[in-house]
Amino acid sequence: MTVENDVSVQDLADLLPSSFTLGVAAAAFQIEGSLSADGRGPSGWDAFAEKPGAIIDGHSPAVACDHYNRSPEDVALMRDLGVDSYRFSISWPRIQPDGRGAFNKQGLDFYDRLIDQLLEAGISPMATLYHWDTPLPLEHRGGWMNRATAERFAEYAGEAGRRFGDRVDQWVTLNEPASVVLNGYALGVHAPGRDLLFDAFPAVHNQLLAHGMAVQALRAAGVRGGIGVTNLHSPVRPATRKITDKYIALVFDLMLNRIYADPVLLGRYPRPPLIAKPWFRSFGRIPDADLRTIHQPLDFYGVNYYYPTKVAAGRGPAESPTGPAEAMVRVPFHQEPFPEYGTTGFGWPVAPEHLGILLRELKDRYQGDLPPLYITESGASFPEPNHVSGPIQDLGRINYIADHLRHALEATAPGGIAHDVDLRGYYVWTLMDNFEWAAGYSQRFGLVHVDFDTLERTPKESFYWYRALSQARKSLAGEGQPG
Repeated sequence: MTVENDVSVQDLADLLPSSFTLGVAAAAFQIEGSLSADGRGPSGWDAFAEKPGAIIDGHSPAVACDHYNRSPEDVALMRDLGVDSYRFSISWPRIQPDGRGAFNKQGLDFYDRLIDQLLEAGISPMATLYHWDTPLPLEHRGGWMNRATAERFAEYAGEAGRRFGDRVDQWVTLNEPASVVLNGYALGVHAPGRDLLFDAFPAVHNQLLAHGMAVQALRAAGVRGGIGVTNLHSPVRPATRKITDKYIALVFDLMLNRIYADPVLLGRYPRPPLIAKPWFRSFGRIPDADLRTIHQPLDFYGVNYYYPTKVAAGRGPAESPTGPAEAMVRVPFHQEPFPEYGTTGFGWPVAPEHLGILLRELKDRYQGDLPPLYITESGASFPEPNHVSGPIQDLGRINYIADHLRHALEATAPGGIAHDVDLRGYYVWTLMDNFEWAAGYSQRFGLVHVDFDTLERTPKESFYWYRALSQARKSLAGEGQPG
């Protein structure tokens, strides 16, 4: 199929280094379904999804995309897409139903098959150990508010490393601990649905401790692949030049970005401004041994980028970027829109130039302590029909991916604003439409359309565009063009 739009595939392919990874990403809970199959135990998200009003229109994740039963079909789609790598997540409750104790052979076998299918298709596996599906028995014991969850996670990571470590090329310990804390424990709009606001911050430390312990467990298991972590990052800007807005932007940057990255990359938590110390009191007495555990050498660092953030002092509406959040009216700041940018289906600003700015900020902040980077998620949802008879003309998604990838490549090229950043790959979120957490099936991010009544997969125009980009890059490499 020929894709006609105003994006030059060849010009973008010319910017791609020959070793640059083009990939797609997905998460187990959002696509697998089969929630009661093969001995899989319930997760905190299963329980949350059953709460009235928790998921838009009462949508259920029980089937999702049925990837559990259709993984050969989905791997074939990726092979046709021509991507280098697939970032998937392993469902913790599928391979360890109680979050402790015995491991489930059938669940382990499923991921054995998936990894082998990927390798047979020439696709490099990047496995994420935690993409938000905490085993429900652990959630009942406090989830990430309980330090013991970090210890249980390390045991699970070790078993995954022993079972799959000979074939997985890259490991991600945690996906977006910031989102887990802010949406799940502070605002209550995601599982486990707690609205603790600033009292949720112990979940930051316990997740980071789990990351460090998992790195140690994977290395003890002798995995051959590289190890990293991935987090949501967003450049934070004040809404005005007022000193109060500048102050709130500084504090929000700590809350969203630095309290996650600083301990991992520098071995210490950032110091909050004096007036904000009560909000960060959970970080007052952190044992040095914990910081040493968190601060493990990494092979790479993953950045999930979707949009910049603008904040202002003062109370605002009961809204968060992922939907209604009553708890937001209780905090003394709020987010403001970017009227100069278009928006996605979620209402997020489309601001690709801020990706280059973010890469510059990360390098300025962490200097030689910043490992090689991957953009481990970047993509957009747009309104699309539930049923289709052919490829959707999703030019908005094509432009989104092309513009974000171009800004990242130009920023990290010689002479770019982030020329000293070692950027090694870009993963589109996501391979196919899925269960988008509290938004259910109302937000479609996929390169592949999924009819959630029939489960039929239909590649969109963006699928063929991304395939053309991969083919153009490989053609250049075959011609001996410099990378």
